Amino acid sequence: MRGRRGDRLAVSIQEHMAINVCPGPIRPIRQISDYFPRPGPGDCGEAPARLAPLALAPPAGLLGATAPEDGAEVDSNDSDDTTALGMLEFDLLYDRASCTLHCSILRAKGLRPMDFNGLADPYVKLHLLPGACKANKLKTRTQRNTLNPVWNEDLTYSGITDDDITHKVLRISVCDEDKLSHNEFIGEIRVPLRRLKPSQKKHFNICLERQVPLASPSSMSAALRGISCYLKELEQAEQGPGLLEERGRILLSLSYSSQRRGLLVGIIRCAHLAAMDVNGYSDPYVKTYLRPDVDKKSKHKTCVKKKTLNPEFNEEFFYEIQLSTLATKTLEVTVWDYDIGKSNDFIGGVSLGPGARGEARRHWSACLQQPDAPLERWHTLTSELPAAATALPSA
Repeated sequence: MRGRRGDRLAVSIQEHMAINVCPGPIRPIRQISDYFPRPGPGDCGEAPARLAPLALAPPAGLLGATAPEDGAEVDSNDSDDTTALGMLEFDLLYDRASCTLHCSILRAKGLRPMDFNGLADPYVKLHLLPGACKANKLKTRTQRNTLNPVWNEDLTYSGITDDDITHKVLRISVCDEDKLSHNEFIGEIRVPLRRLKPSQKKHFNICLERQVPLASPSSMSAALRGISCYLKELEQAEQGPGLLEERGRILLSLSYSSQRRGLLVGIIRCAHLAAMDVNGYSDPYVKTYLRPDVDKKSKHKTCVKKKTLNPEFNEEFFYEIQLSTLATKTLEVTVWDYDIGKSNDFIGGVSLGPGARGEARRHWSACLQQPDAPLERWHTLTSELPAAATALPSA
């Protein structure tokens, strides 16, 4: 190397080794001294001239980092994107018998400092994608002033079916709680539920990743950050032909009593209901009808559960009817949000009968074929308002 004409620059053996042995892909850096210290002017006499930029950098494979995307901002403080955010350890278990997903959030290590004291106040949020963000959000408690928090908390999703395991993704995000401003995002992990096997606990110890950006036709403000991960899925659901927006789940019990000669309908609980109020919750209740209802006497209604998206009712209704006649009927179940002084809001509904499809029809057929056997099934509520219910929005 030469700086000015006639002056030979002193290059250390470390620089020679770096130049000669670094294999693999390279990326530009400003000068080699960024990685190896150069003797000062007092050691070498006159300060060496500035070196020209070299197309050399430590190979990405050695650091574990990936090449940045075109146009992406490179943070010079984070030479290793896969470990600079920290690691999260957790367990997942899908219980097919109870239709539940158990998420055990254990601990995190080496989280990125977020506060002025060089620490963070981390907590973990869970979301199921696609789905409404408020309805299926679960959250751990906050651990104060630590980069290595231990939670050991169990969070449970109810109403998870085999179909959910096939196509849904669990988003686990770690955030820093800030009482004076908005909470800050640290990193996230997305786990496709199809990686789980029923009744087999799976252990994860994974590096956190940066937030996955989603393409959107409109710019999003900080206030919409909490729902950004659902925007793409919701837009696809609205634009797709014949697709209905999912509004939650309901657990129903059906049993035809041969002794009482009638249908027993159990409204057990709902899960992940859509939020209808400005506080991010709903005041849900359930109505049932047995259609066609000529005399308009088949309506039953549960009590109202205040400020919840996962209400538990455990109420049972009875319809006196012959089994042969029941085969021609349709059970209509709708969930509503109770409002004072105005019409109640429709949350979602499902119909069970000979004209139903999928799980709703199978549940109805099993009830007719197995008298005196209580059969519980989870059903998906959709945004389709049954025609018979449109005339009674506030009933």
